[in-house]
Amino acid sequence: MLSRLKKYSRMLKINFADFSITKTALKEKFILLIMAVFYICTIQSAHTSSRIKDLVSIEGVRENQLVGYGLVVGLNGTGDTLRNSPFTQQSIISMLERLGVNTRGATMKSVNTAAVMVTANLNAFSRVGSRLDISISSLGDAQDLRGGILIVTPLLGADGEVYAVAQGSIQVSGYTAGGAAESITQGVPTSGRIPNGALIERELDYSLNSNSSLNLSLRSPDFTTARRITTVINQLMGETAATPLDPATVEISIPQNYAGNMFSFITDIEQLVVNPDQRAKVVVDERSGIIVIGKEVKVSEVAIAQGNLTIRVTETPQVSQPQPFAQGGQTEIVPRTEVEIEEDAGKKFAILESGVNLQDLVDGLNALGINPRDMIAILQALKVSGALHADIEVM
Repeated sequence: MLSRLKKYSRMLKINFADFSITKTALKEKFILLIMAVFYICTIQSAHTSSRIKDLVSIEGVRENQLVGYGLVVGLNGTGDTLRNSPFTQQSIISMLERLGVNTRGATMKSVNTAAVMVTANLNAFSRVGSRLDISISSLGDAQDLRGGILIVTPLLGADGEVYAVAQGSIQVSGYTAGGAAESITQGVPTSGRIPNGALIERELDYSLNSNSSLNLSLRSPDFTTARRITTVINQLMGETAATPLDPATVEISIPQNYAGNMFSFITDIEQLVVNPDQRAKVVVDERSGIIVIGKEVKVSEVAIAQGNLTIRVTETPQVSQPQPFAQGGQTEIVPRTEVEIEEDAGKKFAILESGVNLQDLVDGLNALGINPRDMIAILQALKVSGALHADIEVM
């Protein structure tokens, strides 16, 4: 902190030896010094703080899932085969009957239609007449949904009520192409989206202004973060309005000056900045070799050595047969096995000092010259030994 203060003092041309001059000049220099300190604190705060808006969600203000079953028509021979997807044939018959066409008992061989599931998320404050983006996924054995059109499909909520109706041309990012001996598939051609493809027909009954209290749900529950959020809110309100209920919830009683004006209250709360805390954690994915190490991870002083042992077994069976014109001989297969053992040499101990920061920890592990998969095993061994002061989460 002192070194930075001296640095910014030089930038502002502040010479501490000049404080022996007149009171006016001393006052000017002191003001510049205070400005430099404030500037440094602002920079540090900007790098470590986050808005409450980015740390919490408001209880009751959430999306609701909608789902529906429909038909996609107009496919270029890439739809469901009716023999393997009987529900598609039943859906086609039912749809045509509603349109006044009777096809029961007739033989159908359509390959231009596919049965699909349609999903969407309905926002808490969506109004009748506004639109939603929808996702479409094939339910049968259709090969490609490109060029298809989703016909009118009602979207239902968890209560069984229809909240939106979907229809439109499908946008598919993947494709498939091939012949008799080879085929190429890029992406997933059996799923797609329709931007603004659903029209909202029913609203959610939710009144935010009628609430006398507000609950904030932390996206990453933590005792320290919940307490810091409570502190900054109470400082803004000038009273004890916020109370932490648990590491994941902060309850706020609406002050009298915000009664009936929840919109302004939430806007003021969301803009407050908090320095969130987090647990020391290491996340590893053994399948892909990905390792994510949090900045709070610390290790005690420990020595590490790593070496690879490779055993290679090769089977080369040989055929043994008798000499020409031999009496009583027979041909047999004789097994031949070759075993090779390779062990890495020259792997010395590397020492990781205690209390190092994230960069030193990464540099120490990289100094071992190992791949990510071996590094995962080392981190797990450090945890078992008690030298790694963090939780390891395996994905």
